[in-house]
Amino acid sequence: MSNPVPTAGATTTGTARSRLPVYLLCWLCLVADGYDLMSYGATMPALIGQAPFHLTPDQGGHIGSMALTGMLIGSLVAGMLTDRIGRRLIFIASVTLFSTGMLLTSTASSVEMFVAFRVLTCVGVGGLLPTAVALASEFSNPASRSRTLGLVLTGPPVGMVVASFLASRLVPEHGFRPVYAIAGVMLLIVPLLWRMLPESPSFLAARGRSAEADRLRATYALPAPAEAPVQEQGSLSVLVSGRMIVPTLLIWGTTFCSLLTVFGITTWLPQVMAKSGYGLGSSIQFLLVYCLGAVLGTLLASQIAERVGPKPVVVVGYAAAAVALLLVATTPATPLLVALILLAGFGGFGTQNILNDFIARFYPASARASGLGWALGVGRIGGIIGPTFGAWVVSAANPLTATAVAFAVTALLGGLVMLLVPRTAPAVAPAPASTTAPTEALR
Repeated sequence: MSNPVPTAGATTTGTARSRLPVYLLCWLCLVADGYDLMSYGATMPALIGQAPFHLTPDQGGHIGSMALTGMLIGSLVAGMLTDRIGRRLIFIASVTLFSTGMLLTSTASSVEMFVAFRVLTCVGVGGLLPTAVALASEFSNPASRSRTLGLVLTGPPVGMVVASFLASRLVPEHGFRPVYAIAGVMLLIVPLLWRMLPESPSFLAARGRSAEADRLRATYALPAPAEAPVQEQGSLSVLVSGRMIVPTLLIWGTTFCSLLTVFGITTWLPQVMAKSGYGLGSSIQFLLVYCLGAVLGTLLASQIAERVGPKPVVVVGYAAAAVALLLVATTPATPLLVALILLAGFGGFGTQNILNDFIARFYPASARASGLGWALGVGRIGGIIGPTFGAWVVSAANPLTATAVAFAVTALLGGLVMLLVPRTAPAVAPAPASTTAPTEALR
């Protein structure tokens, strides 16, 4: 499919087209992505033991895990196809899919329909993030890439804040359906995406469409690539060949631990707080606090990452989240509990967004979307395990203490694995006549 990029004549006036719409479209769709993802955890108190499904905690955990298999499928499909058929098409298809899935979920009349529509939603959710990050990274200024990606990556936690807030207001009186139905409004954005979202220049160049890539770079005043597009080798081969295989496996291990922690906490936090004696609305608001911490963590961590690089920020963030969760396990008074949950979201969930930034920097542009897609795809296995693991932990005599300790361990493990990841990527292949290191492997 031909991408409706601006023509060469668009640059003859000497005025470059603003990249801001690209960032805003990526951010807006990631807000919807985060909203859709958080809706299940935010509505869990209305599903466990409540009409019409009367789910048990075990059923709730299994449904959460089954739905997240859709994210695994979406991430892997995006990783395999986005560097073949284009990032723009995967982006638009993902938004269409998860918006349709949410709308259908609001109409589910049986558990089977609910699960099927949640899986459909999560396929779209899994496909969007790596594609959006790859696009935003490619269109950003290298000198301010972490700040730009940090702002774009506030989208998912902002969406989660919105989902948590709306659920705390709607669920007590109206049940779960309105929370899902609201997400269908994103279908109205799809025509705007077709009109305004550009294709990736590195994708065009890698497919032999160099003239289109050059025209697009000129239109948006993008710098010339510092590396030649990889065409001889598939993107997955780039990720796991030669000296790249060990760093790739370590990155996959980090995302596994990270997403297990994030999805375990976000699925079960409201239910844990409800079992700890908090009311329905208040228990959901703890999830809002966790997501607010993620927003603040993403913003602050992206500023720090611009100065010291994303890797140390990721390691320190996971350590801070682990300490916060261990202190939560002591069941402190409510004000301190709120502050610790905020810090857990700040360090754990916000750090996941900086990990995405690290991955986007680590791999060459020609394999960036595949690198993100495969890392998040493997990480989704952890995400799939998280809700089921959480269901087992929640059944303990003291669910708050058990849950906090369990996920403190997984957060700490993620930080330890990240310590072993090199700051820069090894060369994909020996350069035949140059000793210059790839500039894409920043810091």
